[in-house]
Amino acid sequence: MRFTFTIGLLSLLLSANCQDYKKIHAQAILVDTHNDILTTAIENGYSFDQDLKGKTHSDLKRMKEGGVDVQVFSVWCDGDKQNPYAFANREIDSLNAWVSRNPSLMMIVKTPADLEKAVKEKKLGCMMGMEGGHMMENSLAKLDSLFNRGVRYMTLTWNNSTPWATSAMYETTDTTHSQPKGLNGFGKDVVREMNRLGMLVDISHVGEQTFWDAINTTTKPVIASHSCSYSLCPVFRNLKDDQIKAVGKNGGVIQLNFFSGFVDSNFKKRETAFYVTHKAEKDSLLKSGMSEFFADNNLFAKYHDEVENMRPPLSLLLDHLDHIVNLIGVDHVGLGSDFDGINSAPKQLDDVTTYPLITKELLARGYSKKDINKILGGNFIRVFKANMN
Repeated sequence: MRFTFTIGLLSLLLSANCQDYKKIHAQAILVDTHNDILTTAIENGYSFDQDLKGKTHSDLKRMKEGGVDVQVFSVWCDGDKQNPYAFANREIDSLNAWVSRNPSLMMIVKTPADLEKAVKEKKLGCMMGMEGGHMMENSLAKLDSLFNRGVRYMTLTWNNSTPWATSAMYETTDTTHSQPKGLNGFGKDVVREMNRLGMLVDISHVGEQTFWDAINTTTKPVIASHSCSYSLCPVFRNLKDDQIKAVGKNGGVIQLNFFSGFVDSNFKKRETAFYVTHKAEKDSLLKSGMSEFFADNNLFAKYHDEVENMRPPLSLLLDHLDHIVNLIGVDHVGLGSDFDGINSAPKQLDDVTTYPLITKELLARGYSKKDINKILGGNFIRVFKANMN
């Protein structure tokens, strides 16, 4: 009798906890600061308001299921692409078209007031962040134009450097030293112009010297739109502890990237072994003219079971969050998934419908409802407001 009672009580407690995390998640304002569905849709002829389950991480219906209130859509192209400014405008046109077809479900967000309106009206708030300074084509006038069209953060570099800023990839792999590291005079002017406009300075992807030059130039809080901790996973794209502390001192926010290779320090070994096994097939795809990014995605989709076994546990992503919180506090961390720009995420994070599992894990780790509200979106909103003032 006592055993039956205990089992029943445990079931009730588990059920209550399940309801608690779902309720807390639904009541929070969830902002994801990095999603690449715009580029994925253009490359594949998709539309965000279609049912894309099984094809992408994201679509409109699934974002609503996952409790996403505000999505920052990444405006991106490869550093070698011709006329990147024109392509940026094409991506902006695509997002505007999606919104215009779904005015009762989506709206463009350019200001904190717009964000509040979108949340109040239960519409997906659609923001834009430009991933790579190369897309402004060394022109402050084009930067201003992109801001006027709705771009609210710019990642100073992607993996490629610009003539005025060096990337993390360049600073860690280049042996020619053909370009001085960091921001040059024009690069610092870019940061100042972003401050003037109210455009957030994004320091994901940038080299260490560029990071420090940007931190020392900006007068407003910065954002790392999709980065993790170097101490837990030492890859060039992640932030070292002194950088994390500098973001905290600056009042900025670090939005966690879900890519397995930035979360798990052992993922690269498993990934390398996978590519060795399938080298002939990948070489054939590349020879056919497919880009490396899409060749990799093709292989990951084809060999699902192998890829599934490579994924790290969800707990490792939350370890990165804990590490940042321990260094600079809960006011400086959020979520920047990189969905539809990555081919592997921690187990359980299969697509945008799975965000509530993060809330569940945060509760299990002892984070309060107030803390969770900050992590899911409040911290980013604070930085957004500070930049727009």
